Order: sequence, then C-alpha cells, then structure tokens
Amino acid sequence: MAKQWLRLMTELSSRKWVCRLVGGFAQSGASRHVIPTFIRTYRIAAEEAERDWTDYASLNEFFTRRLKPGMRPVDETPNTLASPVDALITFAGDVEAGTMLNVKGQDYSVEELLNYSPRFEKYKHGYAFVLYLSPTDYHRIHCPVTGKLVEKEHIKGKVYPVNDFGLTHMRTVLSRNERKIAYIQHNYGELALIKVGAMNVSSIQYTDEQAKSWTKGEELAFFQFGSTVVLITEDDTFKPLESAVVGSRIRMGQSLGHFVDQA
Repeated sequence: MAKQWLRLMTELSSRKWVCRLVGGFAQSGASRHVIPTFIRTYRIAAEEAERDWTDYASLNEFFTRRLKPGMRPVDETPNTLASPVDALITFAGDVEAGTMLNVKGQDYSVEELLNYSPRFEKYKHGYAFVLYLSPTDYHRIHCPVTGKLVEKEHIKGKVYPVNDFGLTHMRTVLSRNERKIAYIQHNYGELALIKVGAMNVSSIQYTDEQAKSWTKGEELAFFQFGSTVVLITEDDTFKPLESAVVGSRIRMGQSLGHFVDQA
C-alpha cells in the first residue's frame, strides 16, 4: 500500500506545472537564503565552487555552479572515455541485442531510449553506463571524448525522479522522461550522450547551442537539479575499466575505460 501511495505521489509530482513552481522559486532572489542549508544538507564541497556561496543570486545559480580550475583533472589519454559528470554508476554493462538488461530490475530497449532513431543500429551491441547525479554532485556535463556532433535530438517527456526509487518502482523512466541526445563522432567510432531530465528539473541546457565539436573535458551542457546521463558506445568499440561498476562513484574527467582501435 505504501509503495502504491509513493508511486501515485511520484506520478502527480511529474507534472510540468509542479516543476515550474519549484523551478520558479529556485531561480528567485529569495532562494539564495536557503543556499547554506542546501550545502549542509547535501554535504556539498562548496570550497570547490569558482565563487563564494554569497556571490550567487539564487539557489539555481549555485546549483549550476562552475568549479575552480583544476578541480576535475581530465584523463588525456587519447583512447580513453572520460566520465562526463560527477555521478553514481547505477548501470554498467553490454547492450545485448538492443537491450540494456537489469537496470535496477528493469530491461530497457535502446531503440526506445533513442526515440526510434535509425542511428540505433550502431548501438545494438555497444556498452552502456547510467550515471546518476544527486543534489550533492557538480551538475555541469562535459564531453567524454574529443569529437564532432553528428546529430542531436530533444525528446519531450515526463519528469519522473531518476533516483533509486524512481528507477526501481516506476516503469522505464529513462525512456519516458524528457531527453536531449547528442551523437558524437570521435576517432574510435560514435557514442550517444543522453541527458535525462528528472523531477523538479525544468530544463537541460546546452552551454552553447551552436557548438558542433568539443575537446575531451570541455563543458557541453548542464542540469537544473538532480538527473541522469546515459552514455552508450558504438558496437564493439569499448572496453570498460574493472573498477567502473554499479555502486561506484566517478568524477568528471576520470576514465571509464578505453576504446578499441578498429584499424
């Protein structure tokens, strides 16, 4: 009964008007007064931020803060896949015949996740990571490779939570939520960088909407409040690190594994 009630409340809280209400407060000047409480509650390393918390005009401005230079060193080895975000790894595994198996007890169709894009054919036997960003985390998204934009797509959808409860008890939330997908060509193939919106997230913003290429570690986008990145590599191009497993934490710029030279 309790689980059903929580599911109902989650369904109601996925309404866009609720997100707009919460987002409106977070962007208001009044919200800056809750920043110290926010820092304490989520044990945020505020000293890493490029500015003192008192210099931020709103909670949202603090939440989407940049960091001081050098806070996130990027693995510069040419064939490595760098984590695009600070996150908890909630799934890491092979895509099997177009399916991500047992993501918190549920199977996901990659074709559906990619909104039935014809590019899906490249990812039927790739490798996938699901990277969850909690309110504690730094919320800027960086490019995991040096590469060029092939295509991008914005899929409008719900804003269900993508935390442990949402992934476990809500039906395939990663495929039902709002998503912005960037397909990036690099020296070892192609990858899909999928930014998934979540409860109380009013937008997923590209840092530069006109950008067509990035170097590894360059800022690409940011979330407003907690969310998830799904990263999928093209078939037979990637080998993960043994340490990049479910339940481990990763920081932006750290290696998730290496690409295999197809030459």
